[in-house]
Amino acid sequence: MDSAVHEILPQYDLRPDLPITPIGSGHINWTYRVSGPIEFVLQRINTNVFTQPELIESNLRLASEHLQTHHADYLFVAPLPTTLGTGMAYDASGRPWRLFRCLEQTTTIDEAETTEQAYNVAAEFGRLARYLEKVDVTRFHPTIPRFHDLPWRYEQFEEALRGVTEDRRQQATSEIEACQRYYPLVERFTRLINDRVLRLGVYHNDTKINNVLFDQSRCKTVAAIDLDTLMPGYFIFDLGDLVRTVVSPVSEEESDLSRVVVRREFYNALVEGYLSQMRDSLSPQEREQIPFAGPMMVYIMSLRFLADFLRGDTYYHTKYPGQNLVRARNQLQLLAQLTD
Repeated sequence: MDSAVHEILPQYDLRPDLPITPIGSGHINWTYRVSGPIEFVLQRINTNVFTQPELIESNLRLASEHLQTHHADYLFVAPLPTTLGTGMAYDASGRPWRLFRCLEQTTTIDEAETTEQAYNVAAEFGRLARYLEKVDVTRFHPTIPRFHDLPWRYEQFEEALRGVTEDRRQQATSEIEACQRYYPLVERFTRLINDRVLRLGVYHNDTKINNVLFDQSRCKTVAAIDLDTLMPGYFIFDLGDLVRTVVSPVSEEESDLSRVVVRREFYNALVEGYLSQMRDSLSPQEREQIPFAGPMMVYIMSLRFLADFLRGDTYYHTKYPGQNLVRARNQLQLLAQLTD
């Protein structure tokens, strides 16, 4: 456990000797439960991923102010202020931390078990986007630059391909050809942006089902969480990542490609749930792009996993040789299922 956790607590007027235990299954930040009369969640931000954490603080402050003014009943899980009134605390090494109050009788789930869960999680992310529809998007900043920039991800893939060893190229021949074959998706994305079919807004940008709190019934949603990527984007980013992570019954780690299928009932539930909140916020031209959202996000992850394999596995953590290639194959299989 990070030894700095105890020096952070006094900055929130909490005793430094409170019991602290690591929690969570996240792969980016470090998260701990602070026990006591009131329970809290303490988190250290990974500055290798979020190189300007102050932008997270700024975005969340702007969103919170807007929601308190226009949607006061909405539960926005923002960090608690320090004794100095800031949204982050810093340890002696200059690393940023933030504190949240634990929400009782809530839980997270890692996989959608029912179409009702799928509908409700999509509606929850849609509600957040709708409530932020009127904010001044120009005041928000990307916390991870070019996070869902499909043309840039394709450029990274091409760069990795130019530097790949012959051995890795041979192992990934069919996956390389598949990624090249789907290049028209890049062209379509570029046209949509250049022609302003898609309108820039403030979106969650990381819409996995475990980034929503559910009540104890594991059906009704309580709030969207993990808001570090709340930043400018397009609706297809949020809906697309929901499709990518929910419609298949197995995760991106599954090596048996016969199990990577599209559960159409889950797909329909996601779209219906999202539109239950966002139908009137999207233009007719944007609604026409709903079928593009899933393939676009799946293609991004196919490119990212394959590029990392070609580079020698320098970004994503791997537990066995070829794991990034397995992930790329998995996503390309899902992409094929979505585009049939």
